[in-house]
Parts: sequence; C-alpha cells; structure tokens
Amino acid sequence: MVIKISEVAMNKLQEMVSQEKLVPRIDADVAGGCGLSVKFSIVWDEPRRNDTIIEYEGLQIRLDHFTKRYLDQETQIDYQDEQGFIVGDQFTSSACAIEID
Repeated sequence: MVIKISEVAMNKLQEMVSQEKLVPRIDADVAGGCGLSVKFSIVWDEPRRNDTIIEYEGLQIRLDHFTKRYLDQETQIDYQDEQGFIVGDQFTSSACAIEID
C-alpha cells in the first residue's frame, strides 16, 4: 500500500499533529445494505493496539484492518480549505446478491 500526500495536506497534517497531540487515522465510513457506499476521512484519535502504521516523511498515519481492506493500492491525500482532507477515491457499489432457490 502506498500513501501519497500533497504538500498542502502534509503541511496541514503536521500543523494539526503538533496542536492536537493525537494521531491522524484514515477512517472508512461504510453505509448501505444492498449496495455499498464507502467514504474515507481523516480522524484524530488515540493510537490503537492493532493499527497499521504508515510512515510518510516522518509523519505517522494509522488505519485499522477494516479500513485497510477498502483502500486502493495507491491512496492520495489532499487538503482544501473548503472541503478539509480528501482521502482516496470514494466509491459506491450497487451490487446486490439475491439467492433464489
């Protein structure tokens, strides 16, 4: 897995790490039943024991196993004042499995 962080996002992450004293975590918000919608975000949290730790230019970003399985092999992180952190590609699946006997 490769994480690429834009310069703007890196500056904002470093600023927030020094202010918040918490660690950034990539979090997946999964919704849906028949069909699936996944949206990624950066949340600020305490470290968890089973987190995967990704080092990027001296910055640690954490994610749990649940989130990791939804991320692409290469994930981009950017930051815009209006939207905040933009993490990876959000996706929606309309696949629905119905078993008929």
